[in-house]
Amino acid sequence: MKPLFLAALMGAGTAWASPYAYVPNEKSGTVSVIDVETDSVVASIETGGRPRGIVVGHGGKSLYVSDESTNSLLVVDLVQRKVAERVKLQESPEGVGISPKGDWVAVASEVSNSINFVSPSTHKIVFNVTTKGKNPEHANFSPDGKWVYVSAEDADMVDIVNVEQRKQVNAVKVGMRPRGIGFLPDGSRAYVASEIAGTVYAIDTKTQKVIASIPSGNFSNGVTVHPDGSTVYVTNGKDATVSVIDVAENKVTAKVPVGKRPWNMAITPDGKKLYVANGRSGSVSVIDTAARQVIKEITVGELPWGVVIQ
Repeated sequence: MKPLFLAALMGAGTAWASPYAYVPNEKSGTVSVIDVETDSVVASIETGGRPRGIVVGHGGKSLYVSDESTNSLLVVDLVQRKVAERVKLQESPEGVGISPKGDWVAVASEVSNSINFVSPSTHKIVFNVTTKGKNPEHANFSPDGKWVYVSAEDADMVDIVNVEQRKQVNAVKVGMRPRGIGFLPDGSRAYVASEIAGTVYAIDTKTQKVIASIPSGNFSNGVTVHPDGSTVYVTNGKDATVSVIDVAENKVTAKVPVGKRPWNMAITPDGKKLYVANGRSGSVSVIDTAARQVIKEITVGELPWGVVIQ
């Protein structure tokens, strides 16, 4: 049961009281709001477009969601649970990342092969970085906020952007069609799933070189890291599974069956539950990370793209 003061706040319309999971449904044009405590959908936010990448910012009071249909970044007010503003971006935005300090929102724009850096305070693009990899999908900040790692669908590399210098400074070769990216909490490694290769690549962030190649599954895609840094989770789209990778040994130790075409994921801050967006099932699978099994299947909208938890 939620503490009484939280319940009172929610009754007053303060929708940002945690914990909630937010799921962008690309075909439905909505964001499903899931109460993480009850694992039930409690609201649906209309976007009027095709929402894809999603992060939480502004102290948990705003969502930033890429909208492919209008080439914009939606600013969603979580108190009112509605779109408050649309920030014009370059063509076909997808993955969205937010810096640890919350001072930058980075959006990968596929057609323009660039990363748009948006100021959350002004809601304007401050600068763009063109990437060498074609069709960038994800743009993830390192835990120290100094780097943005970018995966490109039509490439076999991860582009590395120096945020302070505002330019790409390196590219690390991986397998074909890199997708999801996840950093260990201490920032020492990044894990990148390459879809066509069916492999996850562990990159040493100090040397910016691959130190391990881990066979994961058919169409490896989304990547999420356990808060304690011991485990990496990877969705396998065509296998309808989530691979569990032991970081100490860099190998898969288990596979958990989930819904059809699992894509991107999020884990609760305590690391106890993993939420997996199943694109073809229109659902979110909730995995008990200790038991390594699905404990709930939550129906959401059509083509859920991912999950963010706040």
